[in-house]
Amino acid sequence: MSVVADSADLTAELTRRAAAAVRGWTPGATVESVEPLAGGTSSLTYAATLAGVPAEYERVVLKVAPPGLAPVRNRDVLRQARLMRVLAGVPGVRVPKVLFCDEGAPTAVQPFVAMEFVAGECVEPVLVPRGTVPAGQVRARALDAARMLAHLHRADPRRTPLAVEPVVTPGAEIGRWARAFTTVPEDLRAGCEAVEARLRATVPAAMMPVFTHGDYRLGNTLCDAGAVNAVIDWEIWSLGDPRVDITWLTFFTDEARHPASLSAEPTGMPGKAELIDAYQEARGQELRDMTWFEALTKYKEAAATALLIKRGRKAGRLSDMHRRMEPALPVLLGEAAELLR
Repeated sequence: MSVVADSADLTAELTRRAAAAVRGWTPGATVESVEPLAGGTSSLTYAATLAGVPAEYERVVLKVAPPGLAPVRNRDVLRQARLMRVLAGVPGVRVPKVLFCDEGAPTAVQPFVAMEFVAGECVEPVLVPRGTVPAGQVRARALDAARMLAHLHRADPRRTPLAVEPVVTPGAEIGRWARAFTTVPEDLRAGCEAVEARLRATVPAAMMPVFTHGDYRLGNTLCDAGAVNAVIDWEIWSLGDPRVDITWLTFFTDEARHPASLSAEPTGMPGKAELIDAYQEARGQELRDMTWFEALTKYKEAAATALLIKRGRKAGRLSDMHRRMEPALPVLLGEAAELLR
């Protein structure tokens, strides 16, 4: 999730800093150009062309914390890099390789991370016109992603330097989104208190904490044909319950009827049960209490959407997706309440 960085001053500064940093990684290497890339909202993303490096790294991606803001939480690019370096050694998990970093001097000089450029399509099937990706490829990608998620969750954080990270429990997940609801207008939060109360009253036993992505879906992967080349956008990773990730992935299936979907026509996505079966087979462990986590996912989606609509209203720029999602907020909360019964 990155924004277009179209400031000439920022680009020039990053070019100078990258030229110094790349020599520490590969002596004699140079930076030929740096250009902004487009994406979401958490950091600035650039493509850099290098010379004097191995051929596979002549084009790299630079992620930079946005200027003027403390590089914390989803803006902490160095924290993302630490995780990606750990995951580079996990069998069955593919992430862009981190090449070099610069810690900067925040907030005047923001940190950046350089990673390999991974080719592939970044498409969320339910959120694009049908046929953008052939249905057979959608199915194969989704099953590959489910298996890769299982391999991610098999990695033991206790055996890594990241074992010191705080654990986000299911209760903490509820609290995060409950706090988000308190910041939005009244018309965007009708029914949220009842769902929160029911979630808190029925919290299942937590599983052993694992590395969780936090927004795991095909739209945060790079794919080619029917395979996932890499999982990207690790801004909100944490140590937490694995079921948070798997129910987020299944929320983007056709049968979940995502409220931002452009059409009711099928995409080719496998059903929820099939994705969970693929995950369980790859992980070698059964998942329990999935209905509760599905309800949590709907509560989370309602809160996150309410935040987006609030910001869109404030900026005077409500998108078509916002307009589709707004009437869906009470529906999501109603569905969550029904699941919790």
